[in-house]
Amino acid sequence: MSQEYAIAVEELSKRYVIGHAVAHDTFRDRLGHGLRGLFRRTAPRNEEEFWALRDVSFHVRPGEVVGVIGRNGAGKSTLLKVLSRITEPTAGRARLHGRVASLLEVGTGFHPELTGRENIFLNGAILGMRRTEIRRKFDEIVAFAEVDRFIDTPVKRYSSGMYVRLAFAVAAHLEPEILIVDEVLAVGDAAFQDKCLGKMESIVRGQARTILFVSHNVSAITRLCSRCVLLDQGRLVADATPEAAVSAYLAAGQAHSTSGIDLSRTTPSAESPIRLLSVVFNGGAPLLNRRPLRIVLRLHAALPVEKFGLGIGFCHLDGRRVLTLESDYHNGFLRAPHAGEHTVAVEIPCLDLVPGRYRIDVGAFGGSRQNYHYAGDCAVAEVQPSPDTPAHVHGISGDWRPGLQWQLL
Repeated sequence: MSQEYAIAVEELSKRYVIGHAVAHDTFRDRLGHGLRGLFRRTAPRNEEEFWALRDVSFHVRPGEVVGVIGRNGAGKSTLLKVLSRITEPTAGRARLHGRVASLLEVGTGFHPELTGRENIFLNGAILGMRRTEIRRKFDEIVAFAEVDRFIDTPVKRYSSGMYVRLAFAVAAHLEPEILIVDEVLAVGDAAFQDKCLGKMESIVRGQARTILFVSHNVSAITRLCSRCVLLDQGRLVADATPEAAVSAYLAAGQAHSTSGIDLSRTTPSAESPIRLLSVVFNGGAPLLNRRPLRIVLRLHAALPVEKFGLGIGFCHLDGRRVLTLESDYHNGFLRAPHAGEHTVAVEIPCLDLVPGRYRIDVGAFGGSRQNYHYAGDCAVAEVQPSPDTPAHVHGISGDWRPGLQWQLL
């Protein structure tokens, strides 16, 4: 491939085949299926094609920082897995020139039986770096990841937070020519996320490194990237400046209702005991300022869970958080007494958000807050004025207006 491009994606497509069990509605159907089951190991299934990517083409020049945005299920993670050679495309091709480091999800790229120290040297060797180069960066990597006490512990014993800190530190410090980063950074706490973004900014400013960066945080996209591609239902719908791509992304999101939002296609961390299925706001009715808001979440527990929590965030369209609701902050941790589906409801007695549009984030987490299922930017909610909303409230700074009693003493 000509070195004019660091990444060349040409008519890339990825198809999956989804199987569905065949329904048996009559007694005769069920009896026949049961008899056939004596001689067959699996139930009959209907198969359906699902195109995670369809005819996607774009090019990235050496040293460019390109954002990849889109709603959940748009094909972002599939694209990065194809580029990282984790999965093969069904059609088209993707060519990369240079050493590639990928940070796609917790658990990718490390050998669980090896220690943190051994994985640093293994990853460096995979990237084609000399042992002397890795040694020169070793202390810096460990200090950034803040895992010095556990560097000689097998990484299978690391928490998800420790794992992702070390994985990012390795990817960022071992100087690959192409760095591919997915939304995995959402698992870290706020301080770690800021630290990672700061490191990426220093890379962007000081090194001619090609970066492909997937994030729901559109403020980070506009802050870091010189270009942005927008995916929707597996197709590339925009390749433009970050501001133009983000505007198209947010405009498309405004058409989505907050009634019956499907969260099941988003991907939980490998160890998450809870999987989000759906969330409904006000039973699909409008969200009104200074009126109650009822939120109902459906989730699936893989096994009985003694401690888990749920979180719901309202953000500005540029990604800045306005309001966070967390179950453990108010009621302590929740409990799923049995495996299977569960429903959780919460009500805000008075929604004091200023009328306007807000992004919605939803998350479920284990008691350690490390095993998680995060569905960022799952909808754009419109908070509408009610008859009690003062006319002057629009355009005044501040979004949350709690109902308080003011007294002259």
